[in-house]
Amino acid sequence: MKFSRLRLHGFKSFCDQTELVMEPGLTGIVGPNGCGKSNLVEAMRWAMGERLL
Repeated sequence: MKFSRLRLHGFKSFCDQTELVMEPGLTGIVGPNGCGKSNLVEAMRWAMGERLL
């Protein structure tokens, strides 16, 4: 599975609809503490089928 974009709305600091385009070469998500970076990564991992046992 490959993500090409992520649309966010009403999520932590993304109260307005936001679209993150993931182009070749993207290596990380950067932002201030408390903006939801780790939640985005966990959601993407869940969508790809990773399960914590």
